[in-house]
Amino acid sequence: MDAENLHYFEKAPVAKAVAHFAVPMMLGTSMSVIYSILNAYFLGTLHNTAMLTALALTLPLFAIIMALGNLIGIGSGTFISRLLGEKKVDEVKQVSSFAFYSSLALGLIVVAVGLPFIDPIVHGLGATPDSFGFTKEYTTIMLLGSPIVVLFFTLENIVRSEGAALTSMVGMILSVVVNIILDALVIFVFHGGVIGVASATVLSNLVASVFFAAHIRSKSQALTVSIKWFKATKEILINVFKIGVPVFVMSLFLGAMSLIFNHFLVEYGDPAVAAYGISSRLLQFPEFILMGLCEGVVPLIAFSFTANKLRMKHTIQFTLKVIAGLAVAFGLIVYLISDHLIGLFTNDPLLIEMGSYILHVTFLSLFITGMTTLFTGIFQATAQGTAAFIMSVIQGATLIPVLVIANRVSGFHGVVWSLVIADAVAFLVGAGMLYVLRNKLQPDLEQLAQ
Repeated sequence: MDAENLHYFEKAPVAKAVAHFAVPMMLGTSMSVIYSILNAYFLGTLHNTAMLTALALTLPLFAIIMALGNLIGIGSGTFISRLLGEKKVDEVKQVSSFAFYSSLALGLIVVAVGLPFIDPIVHGLGATPDSFGFTKEYTTIMLLGSPIVVLFFTLENIVRSEGAALTSMVGMILSVVVNIILDALVIFVFHGGVIGVASATVLSNLVASVFFAAHIRSKSQALTVSIKWFKATKEILINVFKIGVPVFVMSLFLGAMSLIFNHFLVEYGDPAVAAYGISSRLLQFPEFILMGLCEGVVPLIAFSFTANKLRMKHTIQFTLKVIAGLAVAFGLIVYLISDHLIGLFTNDPLLIEMGSYILHVTFLSLFITGMTTLFTGIFQATAQGTAAFIMSVIQGATLIPVLVIANRVSGFHGVVWSLVIADAVAFLVGAGMLYVLRNKLQPDLEQLAQ
């Protein structure tokens, strides 16, 4: 680790350290949402609701592939940050090599398992007769490109875990820029439709993965992608999967929640699914900014957990204040211009009305979502595997029964409001577990404060 990154880990004022780690991550994640929104925008220019529906229906598949990247990437990344706090550089090299090659292996398994069952997968995603062909095209490309996508998420996490937040941001922005350029080419020049948009996503992830790998090989003092450092020891497997598995389960639940949610919305027609697809992408922008903030400070919290617990406490307190301020600011913007935002993607009055309504409701839980993301990050950084696992399943476990009941009682409105209720339950459970962790660490904090 270079001296600059070490300074931000150990000595810089908390606000400055949080900004150093979080702002690049916030910019990077927000850019990734922008290209997700632009995917919908470019397809929207073709004025084909079935294509937009296919894009919405494949969100669960992308969530699963991303989950595999987070399984290895976040699990390895938090372990790497803790090892750096203990100055164990050789162990960091072993973990980073393990992360690189296991990501590729997982992606290849997805290809081998997924392609033979492509039609059942598309049916399972909830494709209607009109959207089946487009959904199958997108799904096929995403399955073929899954090794690249898994590797991209893994490398981004381990690069950031070393403190190279700026490099992480550059790689994510590079992926976004390449994706935007390719989207424009495949839609307006090559008329590639859904296949072109899916291919653009995979190729942009490939470019960013090459960038991250080149950085690790040429500039990183602790990370490596060399096969000679690859080890899958019991210690590495336990520490990576103790945090990675809860993250993986949480991502699976998010994918399952999106899948189940789409199945309920299908009852109200393709316009309801398309409206949710548009509004959810718009909601992702502030959500991913808050996620970038929370994920950005995880390496700082993990390092401080082994090196300086009082600094960890101050980091968490400052981050809470930033979450509250951002949630209020984004909420005001959405409530003022929601119709105009949905209108960027469609001129269908029904889609605009439904999408605006979904935005109004789901934005009510923006602060809660930010807080639960921070809770999960704290549990990951402090190696609280059980708490991280509970956070990974509570929202999904709550959403399913709430969806069933709310749909029967209030129809479409109940389906939309079920998201807010599930978020609230997850927040309450996370706050309770954080209180328990705080009490467990209190003796150490009091001793450091003296």
